[in-house]
Amino acid sequence: MSPAPGGLRRLAAISALTALAALSWAGPPYQTDDPEPPEVGHWELYLSAYAAAEPHAAVGGVPQFEFNYGATEDLQLSVSPQAAFSLPATGGAQGRWGLGDTEVGAKFRFLHEDTVRPQAAFYPQVALPSGDAAQSLGNGKAQAFLPLWLQKSWGPWTSFGGGGVWINPGAGNRNWTFVGAALQRDLGERISVGAELFFHSADRDDDTNGLGSNLALLWHLNHDDHLVFSAGRDLGIGNTLFMGYAGWQKLI
Repeated sequence: MSPAPGGLRRLAAISALTALAALSWAGPPYQTDDPEPPEVGHWELYLSAYAAAEPHAAVGGVPQFEFNYGATEDLQLSVSPQAAFSLPATGGAQGRWGLGDTEVGAKFRFLHEDTVRPQAAFYPQVALPSGDAAQSLGNGKAQAFLPLWLQKSWGPWTSFGGGGVWINPGAGNRNWTFVGAALQRDLGERISVGAELFFHSADRDDDTNGLGSNLALLWHLNHDDHLVFSAGRDLGIGNTLFMGYAGWQKLI
């Protein structure tokens, strides 16, 4: 697909940070991911910021980092450290900022695209509890995401999607599902635009399911540098009033 690959959710700050960890696994600037690893021996680096607003809190990550390495033609190794913030809407409550949870993962592409079939990859990830849960900056327990991603391209168009299950231990937490689909189009050599639709089930006992969407803009400054943006919200089902992402992608 085009140079920037196709890299949610809740009431309490800790549960929202749980969703934020999931978000950073998306194919920036999307929440839906794709199966395509970087070229062998090359790096794909992101420096970004993300925020989401709900009726009771605003949460996010700034700065966020993502390091993806093409270990083989079909294997990507990833690590994503981040600083997280939480801004409760209740009067007198103080906002917090500090180290958030750190994600590591390995993307295994097992099917290559041809004129008929899509490419496909399994991308297991683990969110390590490096953030301070007592300060609402992390989940407090390790989580795992087990997704399958597909992608098909034709001319200037690329479609990708899939989903999986988050293993989400902890008091009041639930295992939950994310499913998403995205469509992107290149508008010449410099600009790509896209849109996605995604569903996520509740990640806590006091949470609700959500159905959301994003619009994306990718600005290709040159072969190795790209600015990527997205903005969206839940669509009548869910609590997210706004979500936004802005990042710089560097290919090395």
